[in-house]
Amino acid sequence: METEILARIQFAFTVAFHYIYPPLSIGIGLIMVIMEGLYLKTGNKHYEVLTRFWLKIFAITFGIGVATGIIMEFEFGTNWSVYSRYVGDIFGSALAAEGLFAFGLESAFLGVLIFGWNRVSPKVHFISAVGVFLGSMFSAVWIVVANSWQQTPAGYHIVGEGFNARAEVTDFWAMVFNPSSVDRIIHVWQGAFLAGTFLVLSVHAYYLLKGRYIEISKKAFKIALTVATIFSLLQLVSGHSSAEGVAENQPAKLAAMEGHYETNAAADLYLFGWVDDASQEVTGLKVPGGLSFLLHQDFEAPVTGLNAFPKEDRPTQVNAVFQFYHIMISIGMFLIGLTLYACFLWWRGKLFDKKWLLRIFVFSVLLPQIANQAGWFAAEMGRQPWIVYGHLRTSEGFSQEVSSNQILFSLILFLVVYTLLFLLFIYSLNKKIKHGPYDEAEHALDII
Repeated sequence: METEILARIQFAFTVAFHYIYPPLSIGIGLIMVIMEGLYLKTGNKHYEVLTRFWLKIFAITFGIGVATGIIMEFEFGTNWSVYSRYVGDIFGSALAAEGLFAFGLESAFLGVLIFGWNRVSPKVHFISAVGVFLGSMFSAVWIVVANSWQQTPAGYHIVGEGFNARAEVTDFWAMVFNPSSVDRIIHVWQGAFLAGTFLVLSVHAYYLLKGRYIEISKKAFKIALTVATIFSLLQLVSGHSSAEGVAENQPAKLAAMEGHYETNAAADLYLFGWVDDASQEVTGLKVPGGLSFLLHQDFEAPVTGLNAFPKEDRPTQVNAVFQFYHIMISIGMFLIGLTLYACFLWWRGKLFDKKWLLRIFVFSVLLPQIANQAGWFAAEMGRQPWIVYGHLRTSEGFSQEVSSNQILFSLILFLVVYTLLFLLFIYSLNKKIKHGPYDEAEHALDII
C-alpha cells in the first residue's frame, strides 16, 4: 500500500479513536454543571449524588482522552513533516492559545473539582465545575479553529517556495474567525453536548429498566432529555448554516456530499442513495431541487456541480463522502424525533411507562458518536485532494523519508494499544455504572 494512504489511514484512525472521548467530556461537563447548580439552588441531595457519580465518569473519560490525544502531535512531525512546516505558524498560534486559555483553565480547577468535596465550599466547587467545563469547550475551540483554517484559510501569507513554503499569520483574529470556524465550532459543541447527554440518558434508562435508583434516575433522565432535545433541534440550525458556508467556500465538497455533478444546474436533495462516480449517477430517494431550495429558497436555482472542477481538484471518494454525510443527517433527524416523542410522553405524564422507549435510549448512546465520526469523515474526505484547501495537496504534505513499512508497523502498534485503552475504558465505565451512584454506606437511603 502507498505510503501516503497508510499515513492517512493511521492519522484517521488515531483521530477518530481520540474523538470518542472529548465530546463525552464536554457533554458530561455540561450535565454536571446543571446538576450541581440545581443542588446549590434546591439543596436536594439527589443532585449532589448525581454530580458525584458523573464526576467519576467524567474523570475516566477525560484521562483517556488526554492519553489518546498526545499521539497525534507526534504524527504531525513524523508522517507529515511538509504539512507541519507549512502550517506550523498557524497551528502554533492556535495550540498555544489552547494551552493558555483551555488547559490552563482546566488544570486550575480540575483538582478542586475531583478532590475538593468537603474541602471547599459548595459555591467554590460549583465554580470549579464551571471552570473545567469552559476549559473543555475552549480546548475544542482552538482545535476546530486550526482545522477550519485548513478548510478556509484566512489571515495569512505564504513565504518561501516548494517544500520550504509555509503560511505565516498576518492577522491573528482573521485566522481565528476564518470563514468556516464559527459555524463549525458551534456544530462541534452541539454534537459534543449530545454525545454526553445521551450517555446520561442511556445509563439512567438502564437503571430505570432494572428498577434501581428510580428517583434520582428520573431526575437525571429529565435533565439530560431537556438538554438533548434543545441541542438536537439546534443542530438543524447550525448544520444548515455550516452547509451554506460549505456551498460558498468549498463548493466541490458540497457537490460531493449530495452527489451533484451537473455544472450550474438545480441540485436535488437526497434522503439516501448510492453514488456511481463512473457514470455520475445517484440512485436513491430524493427531493427534486431540494438542495437548491435549501441554499437559495428556489427549487430551480443552480448549484455548482463536481463537473465544474478539474478531476484532480475534486474529492475522489464521492460515494464515501455522500454516505458519511447522509449517515450524520439521518441520525440527527432520528434523535430529534426520539427526543421530541419522549418530551411529548413527559408532558402526558407517561415518560417512564414505555419500556421499549427506555430500551431505545439505552442503546442510543452510540448514535451521537456515530454521527460525530461520520460528520468529520465527510468534512475531511470532502476536502481532498487538499490538506490545506486550494494551497497544499495531501500528496505533497507527508514525509518523504518515512517508509510504508514503518507506518504500517506503528499503525499495528497503535491499534493494539488503543484497543487496550478502549477495553480499559469500557471496563472502568461498566464498573462505575454497575456500582451505581451510591456508596455501600448509603444504601439505606430510601431513594434507592
